[in-house]
Parts: sequence; C-alpha cells; structure tokens
Amino acid sequence: MNAIIKFMKRNYKILIAVLCLSLTLFAFKINADKSVDPDPNRDKTLLELLAFVIEKGHYSPAEINDEFSKGIFKDYVNALDPSKRFFLQSDIDEFKQYELQLDDQFLNKDLTFFNLTYTRLMKRMEESKKRYKTILAQPFNYDVDETFNADYDKLPYAKNATEINERWRKQIKLSTLSSLVTKQKLEEDKKKADPNYKEKSFETLEKETRDSSLKSLDDNFSLIKDLNKEDWFSVYVNSIMSRFDPHTSYFAPEEKDRFDVNISGKLEGIGARLTKKNDFTQIDELISGGPAWKGKQLEAGDLILKVAQGNEEPVDVVGMRLDDVVKKIKGHKGTEVKLTVKKVDGTIKVISIVRDIVEIEETYAKSSIVERNGLKYGVIYLPKFYIDFENKDGRDAGKDIALEVERLKKEDISGIVLDVRDDGGGSLSTVVDIAGLFIEDGPIVQVKSAGKKKEVLYDKDKKIEWDGPLVIMVNSFSASASEILAAAIQDYKRGVIIGSKQTYGKGTVQNVLDLNQFVRNANYGDLGALKITGQKFYRINGGSTQLEGVHSDVVMPDRYAYLKMGERDNENAMPWDKIDPADYTTWKSNENFAKAIGNSKNRIAQNAQFKLIEDNAKWIDVKNKENTYSLNINSFKATQEQVEKEGKKYKPISDYKNDLVFKSLPYEELEMKSDASLKEKRDAWHQSLSKDIYVEEALNVLDDLQSKGGVAKGSVSPKMKKDKLVKS
Repeated sequence: MNAIIKFMKRNYKILIAVLCLSLTLFAFKINADKSVDPDPNRDKTLLELLAFVIEKGHYSPAEINDEFSKGIFKDYVNALDPSKRFFLQSDIDEFKQYELQLDDQFLNKDLTFFNLTYTRLMKRMEESKKRYKTILAQPFNYDVDETFNADYDKLPYAKNATEINERWRKQIKLSTLSSLVTKQKLEEDKKKADPNYKEKSFETLEKETRDSSLKSLDDNFSLIKDLNKEDWFSVYVNSIMSRFDPHTSYFAPEEKDRFDVNISGKLEGIGARLTKKNDFTQIDELISGGPAWKGKQLEAGDLILKVAQGNEEPVDVVGMRLDDVVKKIKGHKGTEVKLTVKKVDGTIKVISIVRDIVEIEETYAKSSIVERNGLKYGVIYLPKFYIDFENKDGRDAGKDIALEVERLKKEDISGIVLDVRDDGGGSLSTVVDIAGLFIEDGPIVQVKSAGKKKEVLYDKDKKIEWDGPLVIMVNSFSASASEILAAAIQDYKRGVIIGSKQTYGKGTVQNVLDLNQFVRNANYGDLGALKITGQKFYRINGGSTQLEGVHSDVVMPDRYAYLKMGERDNENAMPWDKIDPADYTTWKSNENFAKAIGNSKNRIAQNAQFKLIEDNAKWIDVKNKENTYSLNINSFKATQEQVEKEGKKYKPISDYKNDLVFKSLPYEELEMKSDASLKEKRDAWHQSLSKDIYVEEALNVLDDLQSKGGVAKGSVSPKMKKDKLVKS
C-alpha cells in the first residue's frame, strides 16, 4: 500500500517557508495549469473529499467538535502570522467570532472564515510593505536604551497601527544591529591584519545594513507575492488536517510531486535546482550526473529568461512564479526543452537539454572503511528508507544496503556501524529487508489498522548477510522506519543501539491517497492527495514506538537533548499503547554484548569531550529561553561579548578530531576519478566522520563486541528481497 512518512511536524510558518522555496526540477505527470481559474466549487469539493476520506480511512479520527474548532483557529492564525506583525488585535477579535464554528464550516464546506482571513492578510501585507520601506529610509539611533522581546508566543497582538509600526521598527532594528556589530568586528579584524587598511565609517556600515535588510525584505515579499490563493487555502486545509494528528496532511499537486521525488530519490527532468531571484528564476545548483550537468552548458548563477518545448515557440518566464516555471521545464525522459538563459557573464544563450532520469545521490546509502587496532570496520550511512514504487527493479534502500554489506565484506571488515541519525524514515518494506540482513529469520515489525487484527511482517529468508559485530547509531531525529529498524535490532539483541536518550517517537504509518480518484467528470483540475494516518506499528516485543521512541542501549550526550522537538512535544500526537508480542528468539552469538554496553557507558562517563557536550546542551537550553534583546549598541555588544566568552568554552567540540582515516571503497575510488563532484562530496563526508566523536565511540563498541576466538565474518550472498511495498 502507498504509505509514507515525514517525521518532522509540519511547519506552516509562511514567513519561514517562503525562504525555503528552493525547488528541484523534476518531471512526472503534467499537472493542471494554475493559470486557469479552477471551478468555483473546487475548494468546497476538496473539503468534502477530505472529510469523507478522514472518516473512512484515519486510524483514530478526532471528534469534530468545538475543541477541534479551537485547535484549527489557533493553528491557522499562527500559521498566517507567526511573529504577530501583520494582524491587529481588532482583526483577531473579528476572527474570534468563528472560533467555535470552524468544525461546522469544515463539514458544511463553508469558506466564510477562510475568505475573511485571506482578504485581511493580503491587506495587512500590503500595508507592511510600505511600513518597512519607511522604517529603513532613515538611520537608526543605536544609543537609545530600548529592548525587543522575540517570544512571539507570549507577545500580544498590536492594538493599532502605531503599535505595529513600533514592533516592525524594533524587529528590523534588531536585525540591522546584529549585522552592524558583525560588520564592525570584520573591519577591526581587517585593520589588525593590515595597519594600512582604511576602515569604513560607522555611517557607511549603518547604511549598508539598512540596504541589505531592505533587499532581504523585498526578496521575501516577492516570494510571498508568488503565493496564490490556492496556496493559502492549502495552509488553511492543513490547519484542519493536522488536528487529526501531526502526520496527516494535504498535498497540493506540486507538493505531491516533490514528496514522490523525496521518497524515491530520483526524478525525471534536467537535473537542476532553481531559486527565485527578484523577477528571475536562477539556476542554484546542477545535480551531479543529470543531463544539465552532463551538457556542461548550464551553470549555477544563470538566469532563465524563456522556456520552449522542443521546436515550439519559447515562453517568457520573467516575472512568472517559481512553481509555474518548474512545470514548464519538467517533462518526461527523452523530451527536449530549450532554455534561453542570461549567463553569468551577461551573454544570452539558448541551451537545448534532453530530459532524463536523475538520481539524487544525497538520498542514497553510502559506506566508508576505517582501520583501527589492526582491524577494518565499515560505516554505512542511510539518509532515508527510499524506494521507487513505480519501478520494482529500481533502487531501494534494502537492496542498496545489502550491496554495501557485500562490498564491505570483500574488504575483510570486522564490524559494521549503520548510521541512521537524522533519518526520518520511508519505506517499511525496506526496513524488513535491512533488518533481515542481520538475523536468520523472524518477525521484524507488527502493524495494526483500526478495528483489525495485527499483521506481522517477517524476514522469511534464512540467509544472514552479516553475522559479525553490529552497531546502530540513532539520534532524536531518527524517526519512523529508523525506529523500527533500531527496535528490531534491539529486541533481538542483535546489535548495540547508541545515540540520543531516545529517538523521535513516530509510531504511525501513513497512506497517500490520490483525491482525484474520487471525482469523475468534473473540471476541477488536479485536487492533490491526502497523506493520512491509517495504521500504527509496534515492536516485536509488543510496545509502540509512538511518543516513546527507542531508548538507546548506550546514551551519548547530545547538544540538543533539552530542546523540545520530538513527537511527544506535539499536543495532538496519538497516544502510546502496546499489543501482544510476536514470537521471536533473541540472538545467541553475543557473549560480549553486556560487556560492550558497560564499557561504553564507562568511557562516556569519563570522557571530557562528552562532559563538555552535556554542559553545552544545558547552556544551549538556557540561551534558547532568552528572548529579550537590547537595541542599544553598547549593551548589545556587551551581551554578545559575554556570549562569545561563554561560547569559547565549547569550541573544542567543533575542533575535535578523532585521528581516524576514512576511505571510500575501491569501486567508488574509481568513479571519483571521472566525477569531481562525487569526490568533493565524499571528501567532505570523510572529513566530518574524522571529527565525529559519536562514530569514534561506535567503533569502540565494535572493538568490544569482537568474539574471543577471532573476528566474526558475515556470510556471502547479498540479499535482494522484494516484499510488499509498505511505507512508514
């Protein structure tokens, strides 16, 4: 079934989101053209469909009542104006009359509240554009003693135009002050390095900071301008969907395309990432191995002026919204697109590119070898549990990890570290495949749908691809499929789980349902899709990973351990529960298991670097709660100097080196000779590994897991399973 994950809670903060509108060019089916006005009943039909699908398909749908309505109101208003610099208190008071009606409006397909808030937001944003331009037209007085409180959750809405003008002034002043102090420090450093250097005046630097702030705000509002009413309606819809649980969400057509690319790791297109630069679409990056990269004519920094399909007339795309430019450039493998671009040197050139399948290398598993104490170890990094649902013969994480294990065995390794830190999950079937590489056979995960008996997913292949020492590395952002893998390995006592105190805590499974399948003979265009929580998964010991996550066998201090970023910090997260355990037998060849865990805990307790990381985590937590900033330049500098002084204590964390040398496998060394981009990426990864104390401790654990009679070796043939496609 089409089930998916996204472990991070959905962020609707528009002012932040617009800064991240860097898109990857890809091509699937051509979606409905947004330039054509949709049927006026489209939005109502969408609400009706969503209500129907939620009722029939959600694992445990929330009751749609006044409390539900309050939640929508809070989430949606916060999504529109997270920093409380657009709406006035009078706007909120007017909106409040609908606070207990949104549940009924959802069920009755009533758009009154959405239309009111959308119209008001557009008005307030237009006012804000004039506001910041006026503020930045005059120099700031940094000698005045005043402060700005950036705790927006506790900040009241401005009562009138005077108050909101003042809020904007202080917010912008804080930004320019921070930039000004940084510029002054750079000037001082240049003067120290070169006594003949003529420092820029305070007035010059102050003017530069205002000009920079003006450009930044202009760029941000240009991106906001690109959002049409349907984009804002998606924000409203998702404020409703997220009340069912944090992982149920609506995908507009373009979002669904991007999600498919994210989960498969590949796309059809020219292989370029685009960004918006004023009215222009700019090439931000070429994807290694893609047709644009191979063609060597398109470059980062080029501006796209026109787009033509093969021999058709080119279409001017200057001033066009980014999503629409992407749609014109994407297309099927083998088709031609012609781009008229302004090169970085100012020349105009027409570049023909034949679209192809592009693999996003950063998505896929990769491995490295390190030698220590006379032994070789393999480190495998898995960024996500990817799969191509459209092509059973395509790449997936299960097959790729099996291949990496086989390659590492050929290098005569004595242990494996599998790193799933920051891995938000993906395909459930690939988890079964990967866990099955390390055990003989047996259950891997239990899945339960509402009102149905549990289903147990098994590794049915008795082959063991690696029976030697194994460590799984996790952190607080390892979620969903990562947690299933860690839980299975832990329950079998097959390997040692090391990392943060607990993983993210997402124990639910989502299905992606194409909403267009429910509508016939209607000219609504593409209605998108719904990602809906339809199942929960459980460890083979019966416990859920929901909220609790997986607790590491060895807990390593984490700089962000005290920040609230897990599933348990979502107010509408589904509860923890448990079911009967599955029938399984723990791993027997682990005589050094308890010893390795005990040794690791002792090392960490006595390690000065880990003690420093723990101290730093507490310091970060304290600083994260400080929200009031002085806008007086002398006070601001004094505070910054104090922070820098305190921060110097933690500099050894970033300067740390473990003196280990990590290398690519022979096949990759060969590839890097003809691919400079791959070499650059691998060199950067290996450098980061050589500064990673967590990887170093994982290798220490592998040392302790070595059997008395010698090094355990994995068996021979790689595992290439194709179980049913399930995503978590």
